[in-house]
Amino acid sequence: MAALLEISAIETYYGESQALFGVDLNVQQGQVLAMMGRNGMGKTTTIRSICGMSTIAAGAMQFNGVDIANLPSHKVAQLGIGLVPEGRRCFGNLTVEENLLVAARTANSELSPWDLARVAKLFPRLAERREQSADTLSGGEQQMLAIGRALMTNPTLLILDEATEGLAPVIRQEIWRAVKLLKESGQSILIVDKTLKELLPIADHCIILERGKTVFSGTPEQLDGQVQNRYLGV
Repeated sequence: MAALLEISAIETYYGESQALFGVDLNVQQGQVLAMMGRNGMGKTTTIRSICGMSTIAAGAMQFNGVDIANLPSHKVAQLGIGLVPEGRRCFGNLTVEENLLVAARTANSELSPWDLARVAKLFPRLAERREQSADTLSGGEQQMLAIGRALMTNPTLLILDEATEGLAPVIRQEIWRAVKLLKESGQSILIVDKTLKELLPIADHCIILERGKTVFSGTPEQLDGQVQNRYLGV
């Protein structure tokens, strides 16, 4: 079966400085792929490259059979890739409901469509605060809003970049609960997170980046202590 997202040997630069030296990954339909690595190893640059925010210099990227190498970001989004960026980036002067509605688009997959009511069921706090401006929300509530906003695009593939970073433990658990529900619904997910205790039970497959290159690809069961210490240890 062809991969939903297939990336082969991509290289990306920031000016004359090379950031990616050969990243390979595949996301199958309905799969959760965990992308891991220490800070500065190329995870966010890989996401930026997928989403058309960083230009790749070499390699190939296909999404749902379409060549997306160096497509502009709005075209990538229209094809069905929804991004929850690191740092949330909600529209602070818009209300919760406006943040969600501004991203709404018609579903183009067989998954159950996302609307305001379904987002409110996933994150009841957002329904309680729907008339508040986003800049009055807590960090955890803004993270829920960022996820809800991405879901309102009805993505075929959802990308989560450090969705639990810097959040209180109780909020992190609420985010992980939502990710589990998304997986159970059949949502394809590419997720970056450092908390292996919560990440590995959800993941179907894992890759590790080291200095801008894929150095491990395997199941969570294959990610043994030796591999973790070599590539993920402090």
